[in-house]
Amino acid sequence: MTTASICTIGDEILIGQIVDTNSSKISTALNRIGVKVRYMLSIGDDRQEIISNLDKCLKDTDIVIVTGGLGPTKDDITKDALASLSGASGYKESPEQLAIVKRILGARHIDLLDINLAQAQVPDTCEVIPNKLGTAPCMKFPFEVSRYGHPAVLYSLPGVPYEAEGLLDDILEDIKKNFTLEKIIHKNIITFGVPESVLSKQIEDWEDALPDWLHLAYLPNTTVGIRLRLSCYGADDPARVERMDSEIEKLKEILGPTVYGSGDDTLQSILPRLLKCPPEATCQETISVAESCTGGHLSELITSVPGCSRYYNGSVTSYSNEVKTKVLGVDPAIIANFGAVSQQCAEAMAKGVACLMDSDYAISTTGIAGPDGGSAEKPVGTCWIAAVHRNRSTGEIEVVSKKILSMSASRDVNIKRFASNALDLLRHLAGQQLF
Repeated sequence: MTTASICTIGDEILIGQIVDTNSSKISTALNRIGVKVRYMLSIGDDRQEIISNLDKCLKDTDIVIVTGGLGPTKDDITKDALASLSGASGYKESPEQLAIVKRILGARHIDLLDINLAQAQVPDTCEVIPNKLGTAPCMKFPFEVSRYGHPAVLYSLPGVPYEAEGLLDDILEDIKKNFTLEKIIHKNIITFGVPESVLSKQIEDWEDALPDWLHLAYLPNTTVGIRLRLSCYGADDPARVERMDSEIEKLKEILGPTVYGSGDDTLQSILPRLLKCPPEATCQETISVAESCTGGHLSELITSVPGCSRYYNGSVTSYSNEVKTKVLGVDPAIIANFGAVSQQCAEAMAKGVACLMDSDYAISTTGIAGPDGGSAEKPVGTCWIAAVHRNRSTGEIEVVSKKILSMSASRDVNIKRFASNALDLLRHLAGQQLF
């Protein structure tokens, strides 16, 4: 398996002044052509640190892609470090890049200075891939087997994201010409409602029995749940792909209703399936929402899905008790006897909005998001959620409710957890075996 390292150069990344978007784009592109990324490093503007870290990456991986540190100013020292690393005896001019430098500066009516001309000067150990979008070229440094025990190549790109991205296709083509690549396939199944540690224990025996070319990763997310990503290396072999699919079916059988989706599914994106809403057809069922502590976030999740107007009737954000009673029809005695944050209130809110908006399903949230407002009996992070289903043929209303206790003191995190759990409760009420 061909492996790679991705390295960013610059103090501005290490101090958080800018966000590194280059590494994720490069990693995605490499993975797509069958290159496994082993390392991602950020290195400061220190010549020796650059040399030592890149030297280690070249020892450990076949390909190293570097971004940053190639500007015209004195703090950009990557080119000099690469000249030393590669054993360059001097610099040479790149006619192609020089022409681009003159064109770009001329178009901007900027005087051509020595430091601009220096951008076209490169170590004599490198090959140049012209950068049509900027003044700093991409430099390719090949290393013989005798240096690292295996053929290795380093590509140095400018750090400006659109310039780095503009050079990426040329680099990928060069890699495909010079390396034997194996296909990599990733497949996700998505779970909700079981903590990562518990999930890991449930599938421990299954995971231990995987062959070494099948790797499992846990990707937790507050809103989505836990994505279980299975990666198949050497997927050019049909037998491996078949084994991968078989293992995914075993995994779904072990986890049962914990699994709600695959690929890029989210709790909100599966609503059309839950509500029997096929593409370009009339939806059989509809949904409405009554929110208190989530303050509209639950509605925001639902309406983030294109086409939701076919099944989503609307919502009431009933923050005050007066709105709960006068709009949703919650009996004032419920709030007086049990409080607004209670099972009884959540269920009444869900029933009220279902009737108010004539929907088949409804979900509600009422709780204490924080950071204050809690009590010993109902601490911050307490939330009651409810989901109802109205059977139009019999007139019966099925109700389920659940208490959520989030340990987070963060208001934002609590709101996200409350909303996601409400969608998950609806999923269980709808009882759809999606997978």
